[in-house]
Amino acid sequence: MHELATHAATPNLGTPLPGIRDGGALVRLPDERALQQVFRLKYGPEATLGWGPRLRRSYGYDNPDDWYETLLSLLVVNGTRWIDVGCGRELCPSNKALAKVLAARAGKLTGLDPDPTLDENPYVHDKVHAGIDTFDGKGAFDLVTLRMVAEHIDDPKACVRGIERALAPGGIAVIYTVFGWSPMPILTRLAPMEVRHVIKAWLWGTEKKDTFPTRFRMNTRSSLRRLFRGVGMKEAAFARLDDCRTFARFRVASELELRLRAACRMAGMPYPEHCIVGIYQKP
Repeated sequence: MHELATHAATPNLGTPLPGIRDGGALVRLPDERALQQVFRLKYGPEATLGWGPRLRRSYGYDNPDDWYETLLSLLVVNGTRWIDVGCGRELCPSNKALAKVLAARAGKLTGLDPDPTLDENPYVHDKVHAGIDTFDGKGAFDLVTLRMVAEHIDDPKACVRGIERALAPGGIAVIYTVFGWSPMPILTRLAPMEVRHVIKAWLWGTEKKDTFPTRFRMNTRSSLRRLFRGVGMKEAAFARLDDCRTFARFRVASELELRLRAACRMAGMPYPEHCIVGIYQKP
């Protein structure tokens, strides 16, 4: 499903994040129970599952979005002061039911994005048309999230400084992004923007306004560690999430992806296409 690492050791799923507290309680990483709760909220009861969720379940596979959304469901508790960076018009694009729950649960939810699509976002409480590099959060937030944003950042150092400014002491940042040297990001580097529009629309049904230039300057564990260390923040946890969604719209091709992943695991090899989630804490 995924690999997990902390400074001390590789814990089992559900192990509390060492040192990360929210309202006095240890924040936990997704375990099977939490994953199944979010799965049911997102996809509905077993009898009404579509072929995609049913197929993934048969292979014992949770896709990266499902894992990240489950992480959010554990991190956002009543009263959490949360800023979602680069959210555009969505909070959880593939899970609107959870987006509504989290928006209602958060004490303060700020959407931060210079793009005009932010105006279409129905979930955030406040909308700020700016980038995190210029935003002065004044230490007012418990949680900062970047969902599929890191690959678009021009100035990673300024981005991380902005995150650190926004966080209260003990606050955490979550970076969910593609791994910069997976096959699809490599192809993205080579393809002109107009070609990317066509490919993304065919593979994932996205609109042209949802495609942005990519930089891939903070898309490895080592680069993220180095950047956050530069502002005095430590890695609390890191996850590598196999990504079998390239052909998720096409049943036969989707199953071939899942079979390839299963073959890689049997051979003791990492699946080449994957996302990463880094969690960093402010002292």
